[in-house]
Amino acid sequence: MENILAPSILSADVMRMGEQVNAVAEAGAKYLHIDIMDGMFVPSMSYGICVVESIRKSCNMILDVHLMVTEPIRLVKAFAEAGADIITVHEEACSDVRETIELIHSLGCKAGLAIKPATPTETVEEYLDTVDLVLIMCVEPGFGGQKYVAGSEVKVAKSAEMIAKTGREIDLEVDGGINLGNVSEVLTAGANVIVAGSAIFKDPAANTRAFVEALQAAK
Repeated sequence: MENILAPSILSADVMRMGEQVNAVAEAGAKYLHIDIMDGMFVPSMSYGICVVESIRKSCNMILDVHLMVTEPIRLVKAFAEAGADIITVHEEACSDVRETIELIHSLGCKAGLAIKPATPTETVEEYLDTVDLVLIMCVEPGFGGQKYVAGSEVKVAKSAEMIAKTGREIDLEVDGGINLGNVSEVLTAGANVIVAGSAIFKDPAANTRAFVEALQAAK
């Protein structure tokens, strides 16, 4: 599967958001990762529906919306209508994971399932018949700029093995503390969608180009 970079706008400069989104797109990023936090599932709060709507109007990238919210099923329709292409929810936040995934699909979006660092990898196995993406968090969700949790590549490798057994094409995404110094570890473990925030937005164009080159070289 293709290696894909998904810059996370959680680390973007809000005052320069449009400029920086255009910069990463022109530098070769195909996905744009948008973290949505409700202050309940995670302690922080971040962007909402209007931000996705605004970005969708002028952005042709795949909008990869990550709902770090309690009972995301209540918000799925609104984000789909706002322009999300992929909607990822947390296994830990859903009272009915399968129903939530089915709703995402019914609205024409791809469905992703995310797990926190402490959640066993096997938790996602029963949903591999229906999800389009598995997201392994390499930091505790809720804050940008955290340090990569050592050993996360082991969970990535285990997830890659489970996915391979299904025979389905399921993207394996990683998020949290990823930079040019450690991206090869998660790529080697089997990840193909790389979320990076602070490692990108300090210099969006230059850093995106460097990441894209690293991902292409790892094919």
